[in-house]
Amino acid sequence: MHKIILAFRYFLKRRITHFAVLAVALCVFIVVVVMTVMTGLVGDFKQKNYNFVGDCVVGTESLVGFAYYEEFVNILQQQNDLVQAVSPVIKSYALLSPKGSQQNRGLEIMGIEPVRHSWVTGFGKTLQYRTSDVSRAFEPSYDPNLLGCVFGIDVALRRDANSRYFFTSSPMRAAFSISCFPLTSRGALSKAGTGLVNTKTFYYSDISQSGLARVDSSLVYLPFEQAQELCGMDRSVKRVSALHIKFKTDVKLQAGCEKVDLLWKIFKQDKANERQAYLLDTVNVQSWKDYRRSSIAPMENEQTELMVMFAFVGITNVFIVLVVFYMIISHKTKDIGILKSIGVSNIDILELFSGFAFLVGFLGSCIGLLGGWVFLLKINRIEAWLFEHFGFQLWDRTMYAIQDIPNRMNPKVLLVIALSAIVACLAGALIPSWQAAKQKPIETLQVNQF
Repeated sequence: MHKIILAFRYFLKRRITHFAVLAVALCVFIVVVVMTVMTGLVGDFKQKNYNFVGDCVVGTESLVGFAYYEEFVNILQQQNDLVQAVSPVIKSYALLSPKGSQQNRGLEIMGIEPVRHSWVTGFGKTLQYRTSDVSRAFEPSYDPNLLGCVFGIDVALRRDANSRYFFTSSPMRAAFSISCFPLTSRGALSKAGTGLVNTKTFYYSDISQSGLARVDSSLVYLPFEQAQELCGMDRSVKRVSALHIKFKTDVKLQAGCEKVDLLWKIFKQDKANERQAYLLDTVNVQSWKDYRRSSIAPMENEQTELMVMFAFVGITNVFIVLVVFYMIISHKTKDIGILKSIGVSNIDILELFSGFAFLVGFLGSCIGLLGGWVFLLKINRIEAWLFEHFGFQLWDRTMYAIQDIPNRMNPKVLLVIALSAIVACLAGALIPSWQAAKQKPIETLQVNQF
């Protein structure tokens, strides 16, 4: 009982402990705010990439694509316990020019069947005008008989400093020429002479907002068959660039990808003697995480770097507590001598100051967590006020596809932060506490020491 009473007395009587508590609270506050925002950004970015891709991709980076995809789609659709939906996709590059203009812009095109692709990905939910009827995504509302195209939102519109777009009630009538260089299965130009390019006219039918800046600023969706024809993949043996796959809800990602990879290897062996079997050698089976690794990895690296930086902040906190406890214990040598003279053991002394350290860490963590929670609740309003009065934004919304600053706290992350702060306090108090425990009563209670 005396250990608890003394720990509370030291905590309340020594003003320097208040500075230790404030140091812990400030450290916890900073870590909570930064890690919550960063974790939210990374999690949101991963979810958007998943929505864009689906669970698994069987595809090639070659602009030529690969053949016999229809047969493999049939094989996948027979896996009733594995595959929920499959979407063939054409990917290539093209020149886009507004009708009547001589200006060309290089963009990436993606040929899809909108309904099938929405079964696999979140494509349907990204549309502005046809969300409720994805099957009509490529039908311009002003004339359903025209060939439509869906633009990434940053291709068609500009956003303001608050990351807001200004939409019209329906797509405006606008025609665009889209030109591709069709390739043979060997990678050569499939047309000779002056007609090297396939050109078709498409009409603006909708916009897609995936939330991925690179996608929304450089991608145009086209009807699958039209894209296949533009890219020269509609020959006697048709080709595609990729197959996007959605697994059943009870299928784990890694296990599902391994099963698809096994099916692909068997399929490739069966097609080894076919005329265009060489195209299958460039095909890879990847999970959505591996497929989008080049986009996701930089943000994950930034998150890891932040965690390392804040680990050093935690180490700094250890030294702050160590100094505070060294000063406190140096002024309490007589109390320690009296306690040891009445039979208090070294373990009891360690427990006394460890309890003192626990109080500092616990109270500092509570204050820091509370402060972080209140700040995060108001962080978007604070940023809006700063932008309105001083023009300050954490991220320039005209450049980054970020709406509100993430402020949803993860209880597991908060628990880890709080426990880490308490452990740091206990670690900082360990050396001074051990030195106090080793002191001998005869040395601390000498008359000339009073």
